[in-house]
Amino acid sequence: MLVAGASKAIKTRDDWIGWSKPLRQGNLPWMINNTRFLIFPWVKIEHLASHVLGQLAKRIQKDWQIRWGYAPVLMETYVDPARYSGTCYKAAGWIELGKTSGRGLCREGHSYKSTPKLIYVKPLSKDFREQLCSGILQGRVL
Repeated sequence: MLVAGASKAIKTRDDWIGWSKPLRQGNLPWMINNTRFLIFPWVKIEHLASHVLGQLAKRIQKDWQIRWGYAPVLMETYVDPARYSGTCYKAAGWIELGKTSGRGLCREGHSYKSTPKLIYVKPLSKDFREQLCSGILQGRVL
């Protein structure tokens, strides 16, 4: 399991949150991304993946607060539908928002091959939307 900062701008996700570009730029650190999740294929434990995701959602705010000095309010992840169905995320209560554009990260002078990914989010606070959309959040240690 690897968790990192959220993607800079994803239209479907940003529209769902409802934040403006300045608020997104200021409050993006309060979103985190489950960038890697691997259970080796020889491990055969029923419901292990959704259980691990549930445990992540329960502890990540406290762990992040201890390490980084602030608590995230929303998690995101991206699933390649050509390889996976996202069943464990659905079972763990993540919300499917739709798909990415499939363009990948765009940088001048580079070309990337990508395909659309399923977007999943997991609120970590009941009022995550209000927090992300109402001014610049405080408490982040730079």
